[in-house]
Amino acid sequence: MGMGKELYSTSKHAKEVFDLVDESLSFSLSELMFQGPAEELEKTVNSQPAIMTTSLASLAAFEEYRSDREFPLLALAGHSLGEYTSLVAAGVVDLATGVGLVRERGRLMQEAADRRAGGMAAIIGLDHIVLDEICGETGVEIANVNSDSQTVISGERIALARAMDLASARGARKTIPLAVAGAFHSQLMAPAQKGLSRALAKAVFSEPKAPIVANMTAEKLNTALEVKAELEQQLCSCVQWKNSVNCMIDMGVSTFIEFGAAQVLTSLVKKINRQVKVVNIGDVASAKKVVEQGAML
Repeated sequence: MGMGKELYSTSKHAKEVFDLVDESLSFSLSELMFQGPAEELEKTVNSQPAIMTTSLASLAAFEEYRSDREFPLLALAGHSLGEYTSLVAAGVVDLATGVGLVRERGRLMQEAADRRAGGMAAIIGLDHIVLDEICGETGVEIANVNSDSQTVISGERIALARAMDLASARGARKTIPLAVAGAFHSQLMAPAQKGLSRALAKAVFSEPKAPIVANMTAEKLNTALEVKAELEQQLCSCVQWKNSVNCMIDMGVSTFIEFGAAQVLTSLVKKINRQVKVVNIGDVASAKKVVEQGAML
């Protein structure tokens, strides 16, 4: 327990993020994050807004300590749930709208997962052509293309188990089942996508202050309409993370800052391109360090 508690206790701006989230959701998500119970926090309806809140609180701590130092912003991106976090950071939606959409997204995803049980698995070190063939044979789908060596597949449990066996037999170095509630980024999420589309239709979107690189197409989204169109399909579509990172590099991005404690994307960016600089900010100490060393970024 204690997710985000250090940020809450040591950064005024981060605390404001937690307080606003609690107010907008009409219950104390922060108390659940800090004190548990763990089984309640791990529910998708709670874990998604909790992860988003921690990332945005990390960003707020960075903004608090960076003072007037300039950190040029060329683009934003987020992986799956993180795409919604990037919308708040880019000013496309306000925090209350963003966290509300994410909580509804989590609720709908759990409903879809309860309706048709499924899962996800990471396949390490297998040729993409071979993995495409396995997907065709088993009915699973490619959910995330994370790097040259890591791809995630998604589908019904029996089909997923068969796909993992085939991947191992055809040369994968590892097959790793993921601890997720359902077959995300596959057609099993179609009912959730329909419900989410209704929620998106009610939300007010503004123009992004910097381009957002889309999960689905790995292309720049420059307008509110383009962002909304992306989210209309994102939940059932593959996250093209490797191509998204390469798109940002082509735009001139040489330093990537990941906000949040997990450092998953930091690791993936390093695998995609070892020439770029990668920084993680997940607490006040790391926010201060990045500000102090800003000249090297």
